[in-house]
Amino acid sequence: MRRLFQFLYQYRAFLSFFVLELLCLWLIVNNNPYQGAKYFNSSNRYAALFLNTSNNISEYFGLKSVNQKLAEENAELKKHVSRLNQKLFGLNAGYIESELFNQFEFVTAKVIKNSVRQSQNYITINKGSQGGVEVGMAVIDKDGIVGKVKTVSKNFSLITSILHTDVMVSAKLKRTGDLCTVEWPGQSPYTASVNYLPKHVAIQEGDSVVTSGYNAVFPEGMPVGIIKDFQLKEDSPFYDITVDLTGDLNRLSYVYLVKNNLMVELDSVQLEEREVQQ
Repeated sequence: MRRLFQFLYQYRAFLSFFVLELLCLWLIVNNNPYQGAKYFNSSNRYAALFLNTSNNISEYFGLKSVNQKLAEENAELKKHVSRLNQKLFGLNAGYIESELFNQFEFVTAKVIKNSVRQSQNYITINKGSQGGVEVGMAVIDKDGIVGKVKTVSKNFSLITSILHTDVMVSAKLKRTGDLCTVEWPGQSPYTASVNYLPKHVAIQEGDSVVTSGYNAVFPEGMPVGIIKDFQLKEDSPFYDITVDLTGDLNRLSYVYLVKNNLMVELDSVQLEEREVQQ
């Protein structure tokens, strides 16, 4: 307290001058309309600037929770879209099976590690068995297919990316319905190869390639790629086709895991079919 009084006494002249200046400013602002309007306009402008900056900072630090919420909402929307597609298919085919309406469920997860430059690439996500993830589940993002769940722990899962030289995706040409297989040749993370599309099919640059739905992993009609170029070698029964992948796996943030509730039943039927053929 003694030091405070010493400070006030030592700088009494400056403090008196400062108080009088403030008093003068207050009198000028309150007794002169022009100066008062300029003061309040300026103060409002700087206050608005400060509040806007503060709000932008708060929004930035809240982006994580916002993105998580949006991803969960998208997962729920994808579930409803899948149900509507199954219902439409059932109505067009002349039957309704309630089990098909709930065939697919979607779980959202955050990517915490991703590789795209290896010949065999993997993705790690922040959800495991405790979050409903199971081995064999398909993985997609907002633009297309991503991969398949390889291993699962309690809180994390490892995904085999489609950017993996051993991965083959059953697909079809969307415009014609002709079946093919999509494989990654191990080069650019933005392109893949389409194999086994017969030469009698009239294909065009810009044609869409989607999942066929002929396995129990990916739902039918998921985007895979857009035909970039193609050629037909002499004496070859199939085209050599390059597609631009619809999904940019180099920029993955959130993914959706697709659970096929009829996978066990479908696998058992296909296993019995293979045994019969043998």
